[in-house]
Amino acid sequence: MEFLSNIELYYTELIDEKKNQLIIADEEYNHLIKVMRHNAGDIFYVTDGKGKIYKCEILFVEKRLLSAGILESYTYPEKNKNIYFCLPKLKHHDRFDFALEKCVELGIINFIIFDSDRAISKGDKSERWYKIAAAAMKQSLQSYLPKIEFIKNLKLLSERGGVKILFEQNSNKSIQEFLLDVNKNYYFIFGPEGGLTEIELSYFAEENYYKLANNRLRTETAIIKAASLLSK
Repeated sequence: MEFLSNIELYYTELIDEKKNQLIIADEEYNHLIKVMRHNAGDIFYVTDGKGKIYKCEILFVEKRLLSAGILESYTYPEKNKNIYFCLPKLKHHDRFDFALEKCVELGIINFIIFDSDRAISKGDKSERWYKIAAAAMKQSLQSYLPKIEFIKNLKLLSERGGVKILFEQNSNKSIQEFLLDVNKNYYFIFGPEGGLTEIELSYFAEENYYKLANNRLRTETAIIKAASLLSK
């Protein structure tokens, strides 16, 4: 399996593998043509967000889109497809954005973002989160577009099937001791600043509480550390 490096990666859904062609439009088109100054005949790389990266040649450029021929394709396995990172809204948006970005770079592709009881800022910002995740996918040369879902509270998450793992500083069990089963879905749940409330904790079984470190970590640090452990 060939892993690419030293390339600039773009994204499109407009791919016709039967004709070995694809179309680039909108923001990706603007970056390719107006920022990077590519022209017909130039080579570039694009992902479909579903596990493939294509080496392409620009065939022709129009005012709002370009057409490219597919020269080669590379297919990559979907790692961590049964792992869901459940992230709380944070007081400082930049810290949340940073954690989301780094998780994508480390190979996490499923995110559930929730409003915790102690959240100061509430509401669905999926469009903004998606842009951050998509940019991180391209920057880190990943081939799977992250999936992002927003839910209003943790009770909704507790009702889903799968194994729920909560990160709790006072737990006697370390996450390094935990073994994953590829046939199960796992939800890794992180608390906000100030932690989860007693009511939120009551939704989940105490035997699934784990700690990430002996010292207390900021939420964004805990999120990135968990992602790094899974990326090995």
